[in-house]
Amino acid sequence: MPLARRLRLADAVSIGLGSMVGAGVFSVWGPALDVAGSGLLVALAIAAVVAYCNATASAQLAAVHPVAGGTYAYARAEIGPWWGFVAGWGFVIGKIASCAAMAMTFAAYAAPDGWTTPVAVAAVVALVAINCFGVTRTALVTRILVTVSLLGLAAVVGVGLGGAPSASPPPLPDATAYGVLQGAGLLFFAFAGYARIATMGEEVVDPARTIPRAIALALGGAVAVYTAVAVTVLLVRGADAVGSSAPLADVVVAVGWEPLAPLVRIAAATASLGALLALLTGIGRTTLAMAREHDLPGFLARVDERWQVPRRAEIVIGAVVIAIVLVADLRDAIGFSSFGVLIYYLIANAAAFRQVASARRYPRALQVIGALGCLVLVNTLPVMASLVGTGVLLVGVGYRLVLRRSRRGRSPVSG
Repeated sequence: MPLARRLRLADAVSIGLGSMVGAGVFSVWGPALDVAGSGLLVALAIAAVVAYCNATASAQLAAVHPVAGGTYAYARAEIGPWWGFVAGWGFVIGKIASCAAMAMTFAAYAAPDGWTTPVAVAAVVALVAINCFGVTRTALVTRILVTVSLLGLAAVVGVGLGGAPSASPPPLPDATAYGVLQGAGLLFFAFAGYARIATMGEEVVDPARTIPRAIALALGGAVAVYTAVAVTVLLVRGADAVGSSAPLADVVVAVGWEPLAPLVRIAAATASLGALLALLTGIGRTTLAMAREHDLPGFLARVDERWQVPRRAEIVIGAVVIAIVLVADLRDAIGFSSFGVLIYYLIANAAAFRQVASARRYPRALQVIGALGCLVLVNTLPVMASLVGTGVLLVGVGYRLVLRRSRRGRSPVSG
């Protein structure tokens, strides 16, 4: 059964913004400043350029292949099934780790001491339930969460730029080329949510027109938000923001608006929920597409007849996320997540590059820049993250090889 086309432009933009303007905007500046130093804005610009190139590739592919699954489906059509599988597997494993990180980030802001794990689990359960009762409810809830998050960020930027810190912030350390690239690698994932729009191509009204517009609008909005926040953090906190886990709360305290800090925490928690909701939605659709092609267990391919959503896939993904929340320390898992997502976008650019002239909406040079950017950024990740990511990708490849051989062994042709 196909998924219902119910999402319009505003819904798709909301889902994209909900993925991009997530927990990262409230927490990424400390780690990014630690490696990029005074080159933070350069790192942000690099991340935005790579994201734009990837976005145009996704938009061009989605216009021709308006089905669920994103780059998994696109690469299968344009390059071949194995490329599609690697992209889909990288997306699923990387974003499942991101889901767990978003749930734990929400709990860190919203839960009292000692209750972070139960609250994180409860958040996953609640959002999986929302997804199971229809995509229009997902879009509505995401729009509400995005609005609250943007209001919180607007308050931080307004107070930060309009006030004056009690003392001049200390200067940032000098930038290095490698540090700037590491910073870009961290900041890139703030923009990665536009893929969520493409993965829901089977549920978008007039996808050939809506998806490219939604991606451009959502990405442009995210770039504007991140630039404003970055400038605010640099002017108010400077080197004091290095390593901070709550740099935006620190901003409002530094300019004498300490009573506003709890509201910033609320906005951060809300942003985490928005990102988690959109991530769960996108992973469910990619899992559905892979199950339809028998690259994942077939029972995940079922679409609920009443609500027309991939309920089984949503529930299984939620269970895996909860398991990670319960047993894992996710500080190092972020690098693993980054590895999977960069592989996904690398293949997206390759698939878009292969498209024929009649399907092209953007010059091939953008796909070349996007692919090279993904390669550079993936090589700035910690060595252990790359090794673990490579290992998990190989496990997926091995599973598909065994599955294909087993299927050939049962076929009448092979006996």
